[in-house]
Amino acid sequence: MSSRAPRSSARGRRIWALVGVLLFVSSATASACPLCYEAAKQSMTIGLKLDMSEDAVLAVALPDGSRYHVVAVIKGNDVGDIPADKVDATDAGTTPSAGTVLLLRHAISTDWTSVGAIGVEYASWLRQLIATVAVEGKRPRPTWPLALQTSFNLSEAGWRQRIALILPYLEDVNPLAAEIAWGELARAPYAALDVVRSHIDLHRISGWLDDPRLAHRHAAYTLLLGFAGGAVDASRLEQRIDGARATHDSTNLSALLAADLELRGPSRIAWIEASYFADQTRTLPEIEAALLALNVLGDADQTVPREEVIAAYQVFIRERPPMAGFVAQQLADWGYWGSDTAYIELLKSNTIKDPGSQFAVVSYLQRAASAKASVK
Repeated sequence: MSSRAPRSSARGRRIWALVGVLLFVSSATASACPLCYEAAKQSMTIGLKLDMSEDAVLAVALPDGSRYHVVAVIKGNDVGDIPADKVDATDAGTTPSAGTVLLLRHAISTDWTSVGAIGVEYASWLRQLIATVAVEGKRPRPTWPLALQTSFNLSEAGWRQRIALILPYLEDVNPLAAEIAWGELARAPYAALDVVRSHIDLHRISGWLDDPRLAHRHAAYTLLLGFAGGAVDASRLEQRIDGARATHDSTNLSALLAADLELRGPSRIAWIEASYFADQTRTLPEIEAALLALNVLGDADQTVPREEVIAAYQVFIRERPPMAGFVAQQLADWGYWGSDTAYIELLKSNTIKDPGSQFAVVSYLQRAASAKASVK
């Protein structure tokens, strides 16, 4: 292989690292479901790289290692054979013994990156995934910088089509297909996950959740249980939540609570208020998990009406005044301005000590004043 391969590899990694930084910096406004922390940490999922690539092909390395022969074009134009020194060769997926590999090229680079081995029989599926980017309709709240948002933030209808496409490939026999499917599930907006109802075998989900090897994917699969499960599954979830409360374990707690709310509905909110907001023994990670679960359900405004979550946030402000700023931005994003008096009093009394929370409250009050002025 050419001596310039390592240099090519380094350039390819820098391209995706740069794009990854842009995505990470803007993650505070992400439409991707924030309950799936692992996917959030891996902000550049393979599915997102596929969306953002100018070209994507399936190729096989020639025996002499000189180039890759393209066997299927997934996206872009037919580029012919690809010199091996133009491919990031740090991944084992680029070795000749790996068979067919998925190669991606970003628009700002002449080099390619191998993301792993996957058979040519998956070509049609990959093309269908890419096609969901073009589905018209309402788009979720901005996920990425404006320069990237229009091209790569799927519409709500597009996300529902994509989720339907990836469901059969969750834990597929091909590791790359399974990773793509899970990554897209984990970064999809929560409101779009309702497409899984009656479209996935409940026993499959239960098996994944019982498999310790899939622990890093359990948050996403727990959310699936919330949409596909029933009363028995809700009882099991609540047993796990009770066990987590006994040990103050916040691992996947937000996903557990969200799934429970999805199965039980608004009737479960009073329990969260008593068990997390009013219980002064709860730790900060536990409280944050409860707030996050309510936030996501309120944002979706489906099974749990948003006004029910807003009412719960008023309880939170009363029960935990020093932490009242934790819900300020969400209340503002929902256009609810009824907490302005409470927030003014908390600032006057210097109850909120954390500078970040103070800033959130001040921002809320500024937006509230602007909103009220605009209707006069």
